[in-house]
Amino acid sequence: MSKSPFRFIGKHRRAVEHKRFVLGQGHFAADIQLQGMLHIALVASPYASAKIKSIDVSQALAMPGVHAVLTGEELRQNTEAMLPGVDAPQVTRYPMACDVTRYAGEWVAAVVADTRALAEDAAELVMVDYEQLPAVIDPQEALLPNATLVHPAHGSNVIFHRHFVWGPVDQDFAQCDHQLSYRVSWARNATVPIETFAVACQWNDSTGILDVWASIQMPKFPDQMAKALRLSGNAVRVHFDVDVGGSYGVKRGLKHSVLVGYLAKKLGRPVRLVEDRLENMRGGDMQGPDRIFDVTLGFQNNGEIKSMRMKAVDDIGAYSGRSPLQLGKPVGAIVGPYKINSVSYDAMAVMTHKTPQEAVRGFGQAPTNYAIETGIDKVARFLKLDRIALRRLNMIGKDEFPYLIPSGTSYDSGDYDTVMTKALNAASYEELLKERDALRAAGQLAGIGISTCLEPSGGNSSFEPLFNPKNETTTWMDSCLVRVDLSGSVTALMGTSTSGQAHETMVSTVVGEVLHREPDSIRVLHADSLNALPSNSPVGSRMAIMLGGAAAGAAKKIKNKLLQIAAHNLGVALEQLDYEGGHVQVKNEPDKKLSWDALVEIAHRKFHKLPQGMEPGLQEKFVWEVPTGGMLPTEDGRVQMYPCHSFESHVVLVSIDPGTCKVTVRKYVCGHDCGVMISPDVVHGMTYGGIAHGLGAALMEKFAFSPEGQLLAGTFMDYLLPSSAEVPAITIVDHCTPSPLTEFGQKGSGEAGYLGSPAAIASAVNDALSTQGANIDYLPMTPQAIWSALNDAKLPASTFITRAY
Repeated sequence: MSKSPFRFIGKHRRAVEHKRFVLGQGHFAADIQLQGMLHIALVASPYASAKIKSIDVSQALAMPGVHAVLTGEELRQNTEAMLPGVDAPQVTRYPMACDVTRYAGEWVAAVVADTRALAEDAAELVMVDYEQLPAVIDPQEALLPNATLVHPAHGSNVIFHRHFVWGPVDQDFAQCDHQLSYRVSWARNATVPIETFAVACQWNDSTGILDVWASIQMPKFPDQMAKALRLSGNAVRVHFDVDVGGSYGVKRGLKHSVLVGYLAKKLGRPVRLVEDRLENMRGGDMQGPDRIFDVTLGFQNNGEIKSMRMKAVDDIGAYSGRSPLQLGKPVGAIVGPYKINSVSYDAMAVMTHKTPQEAVRGFGQAPTNYAIETGIDKVARFLKLDRIALRRLNMIGKDEFPYLIPSGTSYDSGDYDTVMTKALNAASYEELLKERDALRAAGQLAGIGISTCLEPSGGNSSFEPLFNPKNETTTWMDSCLVRVDLSGSVTALMGTSTSGQAHETMVSTVVGEVLHREPDSIRVLHADSLNALPSNSPVGSRMAIMLGGAAAGAAKKIKNKLLQIAAHNLGVALEQLDYEGGHVQVKNEPDKKLSWDALVEIAHRKFHKLPQGMEPGLQEKFVWEVPTGGMLPTEDGRVQMYPCHSFESHVVLVSIDPGTCKVTVRKYVCGHDCGVMISPDVVHGMTYGGIAHGLGAALMEKFAFSPEGQLLAGTFMDYLLPSSAEVPAITIVDHCTPSPLTEFGQKGSGEAGYLGSPAAIASAVNDALSTQGANIDYLPMTPQAIWSALNDAKLPASTFITRAY
């Protein structure tokens, strides 16, 4: 085994954050206690679509301890609409409904009282007179010419539609031996964190600053909040040192925070809102993609896939935040790990009278991976080829990187075949086949699933101008500040919150690596938004790349300053020096050196020993731009979407009880390559969680709605989550293909596991069902869905079009 080139990177180390959580000393938004704080309860619409004829708040206001009842009309008059993400100025959205409600659970009033209990009691006394209106719930019906319009002023239920064509699609299809068409659908689900959304705000008249403590994970949150509240940017101070109790995308909370911020300013008192679980599930903006794919693959007799046509229709619900952009991330990996020469991608976001979507882990990539991988299995079945052999035939080779895909994104590096082989070996694939066949012989339905998927990482901004040409954002920087004090202690400062990704551990490891200082001695702090350097938050598997790169850049500036001080005082050129353990010595002259402490003292106290023109002290910042970023898309929509591309290959064995149709995952192996792992234990933890999340999406999780638009899965009795009984032992096999674009070769891993596990589990279930002539092309594959498929093996068949010779 080759020796690691790193001192601390890649080593097993207990996460810095774990200590405070184990000791019960985490600091969450719901822990914020401010003197005189008031509490909010919400009044929600029972209808998916209704006219608000009147709101009588008199009884609620008459209750002792009630300070205010806010309606949507007052809020609309005093705030700006929240941004829709795409170019749709008539789709206006405020934190509460005005005039009409557009989904069941939409807020229509907010009661402010001394306690949450009092506020809830008063909320029951708010009398709202509704006139129920027609609602459209099905996205296909929403596209019909005579469909009820969610936003009549917009003139359509389509809020975004663009048809991309990259490469000679028609020509490639004409030259293919076969075409295969199929439809798959991905049901609404979410990450469902343990903590619901919480926010507390306090307005200070003397400073003119609104202080905000919130469980957020959202880019540009302080800026958007200030804009909505009609405040200057420096009048909103968001405290990023609040721990976030789970997120993976859904802790956006802009509407919550605008509501609370407005009330705090109006009442001159601190105000807090903590969602209960029903508020969170029904109207908290935490539901994810709800997508239908129609795909056609063109391929040759030997299995070589030449072209793909994909249409994706996403039901984003009643309003648009960043949800339509979830159709954008897949542009950066639209062909997966395969050498598909041309692509037609028809992306459409449709509005219905459902709870609005928000960003969910993977930002739309997991559904797309599921759609592609389902097609690979269908082609193998049609040609009677082995699924693994078909993948090997079409995979990009390790010597073909950087590899340019039709949509204009260049994959940075990879060794897909080796990762898949490692996963197959770890699963003992030949033995797995025997175990599957033995289960079948014993009367069980059993199947093996395979998936090979990409995780685009690095959080670029390219989908913003791609989906809205008026938005010319070309930078999604992140930053870090590093200082060394007179004692020689190192502190790093970042401007973002964390929701379990161990950013403090990552930053201290990176800074320690550069400066050769023990990571556990380095303190990492979360700044507030008025003291911090710019950040775009931990989204898009970006923080190892972006925050890690920024931390390394700041530490390198400190290191370079120390070397300059040493060169000046030792009377030698920089290239004659070695930096080792924080100390600097002249090469081949070990007695000629300056220690870390001596260098630090010169920097802080001995101005006469500093090189001419050098500022005293040791404090440096670094702002890191996304590698390969900075460019607008081309007119035909080609774009470098993300800089780095992690890879995962899943191998799964499942069995299905033919009586209950319950699925049991018997073996699970994930081969994973995210480049150099800064903190392997953290990466593995995120991958485990991602696989569990994907298992839920594949087998049980769904925000189901009635035809009238009522959420049917608003509690954990109806919205089923995988428990320790359903999540199997998971084997993770590591591989490392360093990225040439990052400081240490790292890639992103925050969405690992989830991007491939639904596809693999679906593959395994369909392998099991294939013995009965059954198939399921939608998620989740619940026992009821499996029972229906087994009792009616006449599901709509894929359409095969074979070219005549």
